[in-house]
Amino acid sequence: MKTLISFVKESYKEILTNVTWPSYKELQTNAIVVLLASLLFALVIGIIDISFKTIMEKLYQSFN
Repeated sequence: MKTLISFVKESYKEILTNVTWPSYKELQTNAIVVLLASLLFALVIGIIDISFKTIMEKLYQSFN
């Protein structure tokens, strides 16, 4: 238990003294980049999904 308390105290001290926190402007910029990248990724995956669906439907129809 003593080591756990020591770990928590040292972790807290490190967070306060050694960690460099980004500014609010950096957080906003990074959040926008992540949002746009996620939307672009979702769009690409959606296009691939629709393409495969269309190809598979045409393939299945050719056997009927």
